[in-house]
Amino acid sequence: MQAHAQTSSADPRTALVLFSGGQDSTVCLAWALQRYARVETIGFDYGQRHRVELDCRSVVRSAMAEAFPDWGQRLGEDHLLDLALLGQISQTALTQERAIEMQANGLPNTFVPGRNLLFLNLAAVVAYRRGASVLVGGMCETDYSGYPDCRDNTLKALQVALSLGLDSPMTVETPLMFIDKAQTWELSAALGGPALQAIILEHTHTCYLGVRDVKHAWGRGCGHCPACELRAQGWQRFEAATATRAG
Repeated sequence: MQAHAQTSSADPRTALVLFSGGQDSTVCLAWALQRYARVETIGFDYGQRHRVELDCRSVVRSAMAEAFPDWGQRLGEDHLLDLALLGQISQTALTQERAIEMQANGLPNTFVPGRNLLFLNLAAVVAYRRGASVLVGGMCETDYSGYPDCRDNTLKALQVALSLGLDSPMTVETPLMFIDKAQTWELSAALGGPALQAIILEHTHTCYLGVRDVKHAWGRGCGHCPACELRAQGWQRFEAATATRAG
């Protein structure tokens, strides 16, 4: 297992990972732990319907530190910020009990306007205080949803603004930006092999509806919300590709 987690040439800078307890942010955490000498995590409680993801965060952190001692030595403090205000001003399917559907603007009503912009701004403040110069997030352009605050040009612009506003270089790393869910599973295999994938399957949370008591081959969730469907489809493609290579 440890062969997947060699970090002898780690970047001496400190990274702060936006860590929700989901699949994508867990892969990003592994990615950062393989590259940086010290890695801290930050999460946000904004009144999300799937708040159960926050309960998964400490479980995932502990499991990763136990499975990969090298990573455990690099894993630093966790920060959890109360962003109830975001939930109060957002009228979306992620913060209110409403059906998930597409809107007239072509975006699903799971889009929380400005969520990632706010997350990264607040993460930059914490990073500045903690002496970190790298922010790592699981934003991705290839997912069907097309959230505008997940786009590469948005985050590049924000990186410039953060560096200028803090008068200190701030790098925003998005290792999943141009890969799909099947490739995210591939990346997790490359980073931590079966041990990391077992952690993702058992302990991470993706389901928008917060369902944890239903288990599938790809993890836990309702199985029919957009987030579950995307994760399941990615797993199926990954499994098919793995079987093809093995055959």
